[in-house]
Amino acid sequence: MARSSAYDVGLDRNAANYTPLSPLSLLARTAYVYPKRLAVIHGGWRLTWGEVYGRCRKLASALARAGVGHGDTVAAMLPNVPAMCEMHFGVAMAGAVLNTLNTRLDAETIAFMLDHAGARVLVTDREFSAVIEQAVRIAKVKPLVIDVDDPEYVGGKFIGKTTYEAFIDGGDPNFAWRLPADEWDAISLNYTSGTTGNPKGVVYHHRGAYLNALSNIVSWGMPPHPVYLWTLPMFHCNGWCFNWTIAAAAGTNICLRRVDAKLIFDLIRRHRVTHYCGAPIVHNLLINAPQEWKQGITHKVHCLVAAAAPPAAVIEGMEKMGFDITHVYGLTETYGPAAVCAKHEEWTRLPLEQRVELNGRQGVWYHAQERMTVLDPATLQPVPWDGETMGEVMFRGNLTMKGYLGNETATRGAFAGGWFHTGDLGVMQPEGYVKIKDRAKDIIISGGENISSLEVEDVLYRHPAVMAAAVVAQPDARWGEVPCAFVELKEGAQAAEGEIIEYCRGRLAHFKAPKRVVFGALPKTSTGKIQKFILRERMKSASAIAT
Repeated sequence: MARSSAYDVGLDRNAANYTPLSPLSLLARTAYVYPKRLAVIHGGWRLTWGEVYGRCRKLASALARAGVGHGDTVAAMLPNVPAMCEMHFGVAMAGAVLNTLNTRLDAETIAFMLDHAGARVLVTDREFSAVIEQAVRIAKVKPLVIDVDDPEYVGGKFIGKTTYEAFIDGGDPNFAWRLPADEWDAISLNYTSGTTGNPKGVVYHHRGAYLNALSNIVSWGMPPHPVYLWTLPMFHCNGWCFNWTIAAAAGTNICLRRVDAKLIFDLIRRHRVTHYCGAPIVHNLLINAPQEWKQGITHKVHCLVAAAAPPAAVIEGMEKMGFDITHVYGLTETYGPAAVCAKHEEWTRLPLEQRVELNGRQGVWYHAQERMTVLDPATLQPVPWDGETMGEVMFRGNLTMKGYLGNETATRGAFAGGWFHTGDLGVMQPEGYVKIKDRAKDIIISGGENISSLEVEDVLYRHPAVMAAAVVAQPDARWGEVPCAFVELKEGAQAAEGEIIEYCRGRLAHFKAPKRVVFGALPKTSTGKIQKFILRERMKSASAIAT
């Protein structure tokens, strides 16, 4: 039992000295202080923070009138449109939980998620009408379907009972929403990719969402009133919590329905975009865009790149382009980014190659996270800070999920020993920064030697003809397994298998170089991540046929 002291007697929580943490407070403050400041730009549509706040309250009111309340799930199948910004606040104002769906999923997977979450309402864009219509038909639950009629999109059809605008028009712009009674209450539900079996539902709470929203500002060093371009899908980890971050910073959301390099540069130039986020594939797309598209951008643009380990060529390419890139790291289970490669001023005086190496690390934990480290997964003891001894990267703190919805076994396993187990293998460098070497399942063991697929991919990305690359294990009669490279070439570029292999052999120990190169488009998620599990399945199938 905790020992009490004089500081505990008569000094209790009360309405004057304690408020549950919630990102809803961030929107309310910005709407109060900056009601006329531009909040959202989408094509020709403009909304101020005062208008956004009123629309969110109308949404909450309309949901409440439809019977949605505490702990109910409201699903969203939307691209980066104003309605998605509003749902990140309006759903929680009604006491409900927002489940943002991956827009690339098939009908069967969406139906599973609707059933698993018990969705009461589903807000969907016309672009996804075909897959949603099928999913609702398959699902056991039958949510109220509401269509978003985005004027920036032509096609699809209306499949819902009403439209989003008509639905919120029936709500009260002065709806008296309340903060959650407990900041531990769920605010959102995000499903993992589900590469094996059914996807797991990651539950976020109001406290974590609030703290990560502010950590994004502090850990990235964002100034007031950023102009933020939505190159990152808002559905992905709730847009890495940036829906809430931009409200806190009284910034401007520039909506983007699809990732298109020319459109991105046009929007950056037209609106003087200051910040954006994305996976390495998005940055790579910009690096390799025609030079004329990049003309006329004279202001500083800040970008976040996140992946288990972004290729050094991406970090180098963005720096050469004049964009200030910061490397962050996290998972769905950590609200998106929960670690940052915190930069040091003295790094700026180093040669480019050294800066790239330093900035390519996963670094240290976010301000509002408690800790990130590398531990021996069997003993949970810290590995030496020698840059060589591998262990598992682990997190603990406020920026870690509540757990997996309806899956106590998986939740207990993820939190074994009081740490969240990421499944990423890494080392602790002498100065205490974490550097990921590979996913546990992606390490290639060839003749008893460990080969990091990320190390080989780093070299492949430096080849002038390579646009994207992924390395997986290929069964081998002599060595057990050897590296096989899947390579997507830049438009108009050519390269032969032997050329790629020799390029790698000249920059790696020979046993690490790919023994085979397969050319073609690589399978990717909607966030641009290469789906290695599909490539591994191809390897298994090819091996089975060969035997």
